[in-house]
Amino acid sequence: MLTHLAHTSAPYPVPEARPHAVVIGSGFGGLAAAIRLGARGYKVTVLEKLDAPGGRAYVFRQDGFTFDAGPTIITAPFLLEELWSLCGRKLSDDVDLRPLSPFYTLRFHDGETITCCADMDAMRREVERISPRDVKGYERFMEQARQIYAVGFEQLGDVPFDSWTDMAKLLPQLFKLESYRSIYGLASKHVQDPRLRLFLSFHPLFVGGNPFNVTSIYGLISFLERRFGVHFAMGGTGSLVTGLAKLIRQQGSEIRYGAEVSEITLDGRRATGVRLKSGETIPADVVISNADVAWTYRYLLPKNARRTWTDKRLDKARYSMSLFVWYFGTNRKYENVPHHTILLGPRYRELLDDIFEAKHLADDFSLYLHRPTATDPSLAPEGNDAFYVLSPVPHLEGDADWTVEAEPYRRRIAKYLSDTVLPGFEDHLVTSRIMTPIDFRDRLMSYKGAAFSLEPVLTQSAWFRPHNRSEDIEHLYLVGAGTHPGAGVPGVLSSARVLDRIVPDASAFA
Repeated sequence: MLTHLAHTSAPYPVPEARPHAVVIGSGFGGLAAAIRLGARGYKVTVLEKLDAPGGRAYVFRQDGFTFDAGPTIITAPFLLEELWSLCGRKLSDDVDLRPLSPFYTLRFHDGETITCCADMDAMRREVERISPRDVKGYERFMEQARQIYAVGFEQLGDVPFDSWTDMAKLLPQLFKLESYRSIYGLASKHVQDPRLRLFLSFHPLFVGGNPFNVTSIYGLISFLERRFGVHFAMGGTGSLVTGLAKLIRQQGSEIRYGAEVSEITLDGRRATGVRLKSGETIPADVVISNADVAWTYRYLLPKNARRTWTDKRLDKARYSMSLFVWYFGTNRKYENVPHHTILLGPRYRELLDDIFEAKHLADDFSLYLHRPTATDPSLAPEGNDAFYVLSPVPHLEGDADWTVEAEPYRRRIAKYLSDTVLPGFEDHLVTSRIMTPIDFRDRLMSYKGAAFSLEPVLTQSAWFRPHNRSEDIEHLYLVGAGTHPGAGVPGVLSSARVLDRIVPDASAFA
């Protein structure tokens, strides 16, 4: 017998009795997984520790300001469109997604800038302004980025990589595309000017990778943003989260807040559900974890059930950097500051060595400054501006005690901003909050406080990364930054796409 959902616009009938899927965490990966499973006939329960959905895309609201806690750049809107289409709707029914032009501005320590946009002719002129001899090299790099995208994203983005043979089949193509080079090495092959080398290779920092270490496969990001644009959701990234949560409810599934999972329950080596911190047990036919991969294996599963991702292997793995994020608002506007600005400090490679290798909190920094009110003034009271500034820092194995360092570090960033792009802004601060690596560990349950889970080096990518289908536990599946294909909104949405290939159809449980 079929019944229709009341008070929703769900386009299809919902069976009264459906197999049950539990999703741990309501980040983009968890929400996308819930929608995909719901569209395939599962009843889904999403369990979220916090009081609202989003995970790293949580929304802070204070003093009339709205701050996206995490991701602010949307580069592959078709992945979102696909989720809405699975529910018989259009993304535009619920979200106003605006293309940005320009995409962002890079500001070097000497004040020189490079502005990135979708127009190839405009980009040639920008490159020529910086280094006329590198225009042809820039064009060659972008053509190679296109080829990398065709393989790295279109062919590999939703491949499960359950078997090493899945990767072996692609090794000739990957070798031809020079995936053995770092992305900085690939940029250096094509252009000579050090500023352009940096400009063409910094993108992996958006997903937790060191441009000097990660594979050149990440060159696909340059083509991805050129092909599909850089977008911003009006109301903030949180409006996308709200829209995805609405789709889940319309499918007849639910999201429970304040529901922290303490254990994945097992019958031998098969997942049977979860136990909450409150003691409640929730049975399930399949379990999908959008929690941090290392946290999932180390703290939600017993040691004797793990043969692949043992404590020893998890401890030996390389983890991404963490982040220091300062959210603040001013009672005046800074019209000359664009929506996205990357501010580069006096050192680059040396700073990244401090962060990723020495795990030392340096006195200098490079920053990402986000001014969403440049596009959407509604995110702040009238006449005010909302900002967040993000600084890559070592994860919690580093030498910083953030209970002591947080405020001095914030003050150093404030002085730098005041000396550069926001002169005198400290006299106009009206609201402020910070997030440190401790918050990533304690609030977001991220192992070692790493902001992007495992570092995306070649030996921790594709088949070498924790699989979307758990190697150790039957009926346990993984989505999010720590599994394939990796971090970033396109990456975690694609990790949910992989589930369509590996999670049994609902009819298998009939």
